[in-house]
Amino acid sequence: MTLRLGISAVPTSPAAIDYVVEADRLGVDSVWVPEFWGYDALTPLGALAMRTEHIRLCTGIVQLGSRTPTMLAMSALSLQALSANDAHPAGRFVLGIGTSGPQVVEGWHGMPFARPIQRTRETIDIVRAAMAGEKVSYDGDIFQLPLPGGEGRALRSAAPPASVPIHIASLGPANLRLTGELADGWIGNSFFCPTANVFLDDITAGANAAGRTLADIEINVGVGCEFTGDSDAEVKAAGRRHAAGFAFTFGAMGSKDANFYNNAFGKQGYGDDVAAVQELWLAGDREGAGERVPIEIGLGQNLIGPPDEILRRLREYSNAGVDVLRVGAMGNTLDAQVANLGQLMDLINTVNTVDTV
Repeated sequence: MTLRLGISAVPTSPAAIDYVVEADRLGVDSVWVPEFWGYDALTPLGALAMRTEHIRLCTGIVQLGSRTPTMLAMSALSLQALSANDAHPAGRFVLGIGTSGPQVVEGWHGMPFARPIQRTRETIDIVRAAMAGEKVSYDGDIFQLPLPGGEGRALRSAAPPASVPIHIASLGPANLRLTGELADGWIGNSFFCPTANVFLDDITAGANAAGRTLADIEINVGVGCEFTGDSDAEVKAAGRRHAAGFAFTFGAMGSKDANFYNNAFGKQGYGDDVAAVQELWLAGDREGAGERVPIEIGLGQNLIGPPDEILRRLREYSNAGVDVLRVGAMGNTLDAQVANLGQLMDLINTVNTVDTV
């Protein structure tokens, strides 16, 4: 198995775009652009399509409920056309989608969050039909096209058909099984190599039920990365700092009773810890919440240490079945970010050459 490197980026400034251009030059596989309730994920990819040659251009992720499925298909067709070139005539766009959560979908977009799994299934059906050049007529539980009782009729996209990979960000069992059934890839978070089966077993079950295998789904996992010196104290300090950042995830990324991240960490042995962190966060003790996150989470969810240790961890991810590791920017300046990215690419190349000899 070949391990590839992706980057997470919000390319809304010249420096951020330059970072992705440098990543493309270094041979990075893909860039994943998120959206929350600020910048959207699709617009920056149009700019990147004009500045890059080989790197895959991916949403990581587009929030379902923020756009109609046919509007999503139109954007996907546009970006696939914009990203095509002589080296990649079919385009380089990957549509990463996810349900997000009620705080964003209902609070920001004003759309109902109910039945997110069914919404995902129907969205994929409609997007694929539209991109394939079919007349879009759909009678689902959530979407009906054309609108019943209206004056519209089934339409076919005016753009040429195109194939666009669809990847799903999922954490819960039902959504993971849907990923295995329908998706071209999984956008993973909260992933520890020793407990990879918590996610991969459900993806495999969904794939097998649809006559597929896990090998048909690209496994993409998000991590942080920080190069340190050799001393244990320096490594632990970095791990402690990264661990504290998860207090926001456990305390604010969802309601008290519905936090997908907390559920995922709970299934991997951290249930009591995330519950305690959430309680401190909701009580207003942000500092205490950060201190309560176990350092093992900071070290296990990130690549932290000197190059030899990071090389060891990269091999762990490769052996766990990960195809793409998705990392954020490493450093406070463009020069530092590019240097660290180059060092990480060298280590990935070592994994792929030495380990396959």
